[in-house]
Amino acid sequence: MAQIPAPSATTRRRAQRMRAQYLVTADESSLAELEATLAGLPLCATGRVFVEVPDASWIAPIEAPGRMTVTWLDRSRRSGAPGTGRACTAGAALTRAVTAWADEMMCADDDATQVVLLGGFLGTADILDHLTERVGAARETIHTPPRFGIGLVG
Repeated sequence: MAQIPAPSATTRRRAQRMRAQYLVTADESSLAELEATLAGLPLCATGRVFVEVPDASWIAPIEAPGRMTVTWLDRSRRSGAPGTGRACTAGAALTRAVTAWADEMMCADDDATQVVLLGGFLGTADILDHLTERVGAARETIHTPPRFGIGLVG
């Protein structure tokens, strides 16, 4: 049987310095909250920021930690439910993007992604349900605006 070598000192140091991963969502109604949230994250934070807006005129540069990816979701360029021919409703693009990302990226049993859900109530509630029921995220890792009365606040 082959012996597995012990992790190198570099590998051990990297594991000790694990970067905090975040998932942050927002829409046009929560851009100020989004900026405040991103300003409070550690500089070493990694993860994704999804921002849903009515159209491209809302898209602007946003300050985020260097290892975070910001994705703007322009509702005017997206369709509604598949096969309906309808326009994308508020929260739909955000919910689709976030649930797809979470299904792919939050799959480890020991996932410690911190989630901040801003934006509209319906999209936030749908995302919260998906994260807790399908992905298995712990409620204490998910933060929502106090005005919604769902999940943890913060």
